[in-house]
Amino acid sequence: MSERITKLNKLFKEHLGEIFQRELSLKPGVFLTIAKVDTTPDLRYTRVSISVFPFKDTDYAMKTLAKEIYSIQGALNKKLKMRPLPRLQFVSDSTEEEADKIEKILAQI
Repeated sequence: MSERITKLNKLFKEHLGEIFQRELSLKPGVFLTIAKVDTTPDLRYTRVSISVFPFKDTDYAMKTLAKEIYSIQGALNKKLKMRPLPRLQFVSDSTEEEADKIEKILAQI
């Protein structure tokens, strides 16, 4: 991965975190964490892996992100002065849930 893409991923993660805090309306007790940001080398797409706590609300959170993707994309466009600006794609990251399952299995042994 190029240094430019690495810097862009970090910048996207920082700005999306701010946008989520200010503009995303989730029900109380649901928390989002940006687990990973991957931008394609041609700068067309940015895949944002989202971790949701509690995990049972993942579907709700992903539907909310899908519903508000245009306002999130617009807010990001205003913050960044670059062309082309990658289109956002949100995906669920279940790494923490899987790690929790493994820890429970190991504790039983």
